[in-house]
Amino acid sequence: MNDQNAYLVLNTGDVLKGKWLSKPIEQEGELVFNTAMTGYQEVMTDPSYAGQIVALTYPLIGNYGCNDLVKESIYTALAGLVISTPCNDPEHYHSDYSLVDFVDRANIPALYDIDTRALTKIIRTYGEVYGKISTKPDDYPKQERVNPLVVETVSVNKMEYYQANGTVNHHVVVFDYGHKQSIVDALRSVGCDVTIVPFHTTLDTILELDPDAVVFSNGPGDPASLSDYLPTVKAVAEMYPSLGICLGHQLIALAFGAETTRLPYGHRGSNHPVKDLTTGKVMITSQNHGYVVKDSTINQNDWEISHLNVNDQSVEGLKHKFMPIQTIQFHPEAHPGPVDTHYIFEDFIQSLSIKGEKQHA
Repeated sequence: MNDQNAYLVLNTGDVLKGKWLSKPIEQEGELVFNTAMTGYQEVMTDPSYAGQIVALTYPLIGNYGCNDLVKESIYTALAGLVISTPCNDPEHYHSDYSLVDFVDRANIPALYDIDTRALTKIIRTYGEVYGKISTKPDDYPKQERVNPLVVETVSVNKMEYYQANGTVNHHVVVFDYGHKQSIVDALRSVGCDVTIVPFHTTLDTILELDPDAVVFSNGPGDPASLSDYLPTVKAVAEMYPSLGICLGHQLIALAFGAETTRLPYGHRGSNHPVKDLTTGKVMITSQNHGYVVKDSTINQNDWEISHLNVNDQSVEGLKHKFMPIQTIQFHPEAHPGPVDTHYIFEDFIQSLSIKGEKQHA
């Protein structure tokens, strides 16, 4: 953290002047904003933010410090962090080091003393905005679109295995498009052994693993860029009870013939109201996505919309009418965020057939 001038140069022509929270590191990325009041460390370690410069709208960041307990990934994938005011003297019994320490250790390009509310208004006005964190105010960004290969940068390269906490009831395979560790933790907490597999894993490999269920994880980027892998997504989902989360929700929808589109400026935060159309209840959810499933393209003969966003009526969940396939756009593990939707994991696991019995049997 120093007083050297730093600049966030946008492709809109706007230039925001601030200071370096990190070492001077120049980086480009897509500009997005997150409205959550807490959870900055989870945001910085969430692989779904790969390639993005994240502006946190809450004005004070770092007041409860950082630790090694709540990381969503070992590595940080976001392109940069932009905040208004950092806290240099955090107070919390779990605090081991400060926000400045974290960004320095992770080599995250980070700026402070930026008017993040003004930046958010720019993003809301233009929608798709790209920028560069730089030492020069005239350093115009070159990036013009989302990296179509971004999932390759955050997916595991080989299988990883995690044991259940306590009694083992089921074995779940997670397709990794940039999964959050808290999804694995949530599955383990409800009695699942978990195997993480790379995003390009074949159907033959899944058959060899012989899981009781499959989860298609969250991740960054445009879901349409993974079109080559949709036949495998569809085949796996038709053979095993499946749950799609965030990007996984979109991929299952695409695999079964629906379409996705980019939201004006995305849903990122921990206070998004979602209505469960089965119960009529409204839940507060944690979200992080820039694309959405187009409701007009969903095959109503086979699928029903299970959840809707209260604010803009966008699709937040799907359920197949004849096969045990469920998808949700929000994050039921809710790290950070409220735990209103943790029941999604519990209901999904409880709905599984006895161990070894598959949907195709």
